[in-house]
Amino acid sequence: MKKRFKRVYQFKISLKGIRPPIWRRIQVPENYTFWDLHVAIQDAMGWSDYHLHLFEIIDPSTGRKCEIGIPDPDGEVLPGWEQKIADYFSMENPEADYIYDFGDNWEHRIKLEKILPKEKDVKYPRCIGGRRACPPEDCGGIWGYKEVLKAIKDPDNERYKEILEWVGDEFNPEHFDVNEVVFSDPDKCLKDLFR
Repeated sequence: MKKRFKRVYQFKISLKGIRPPIWRRIQVPENYTFWDLHVAIQDAMGWSDYHLHLFEIIDPSTGRKCEIGIPDPDGEVLPGWEQKIADYFSMENPEADYIYDFGDNWEHRIKLEKILPKEKDVKYPRCIGGRRACPPEDCGGIWGYKEVLKAIKDPDNERYKEILEWVGDEFNPEHFDVNEVVFSDPDKCLKDLFR
């Protein structure tokens, strides 16, 4: 059970290198760890959390860039579940990069837009905005996604049937509905990680 909190952090998460942009706006409790934020980003964007992730952010205590995520054997990546977002993000230090799937290399820009008082009777985290569907998992990064988009727009494309079968007939790259975002319990996800 998470501790009580009085403020929420509003972030805009934008997928880098894709036009028109794919983005989400979320609000999370101030007492979130980077692990909790990772789970919220996965849910809001529509990723499946099949792959490793990493945050890169300036550590205000040192002024140097640090990496936060799943620890590596060299100890250079700090454990996300031990690092609180409030110790790093502020209006003076509002930005970070979030990389998901080191093979496809999905790079996201995270920007802290506001720190707001918690609203009564509102459940956090919550997604309050966004545009366009998340690319399909394991499609080959930005270049692979461009090929997916090209193929599904052209029934004469040699890969049309193959890609449509893979992504599904209902895949619409322009679709996003904030009401369809469902957030997972980050504590349960962390327990599952160590199983």
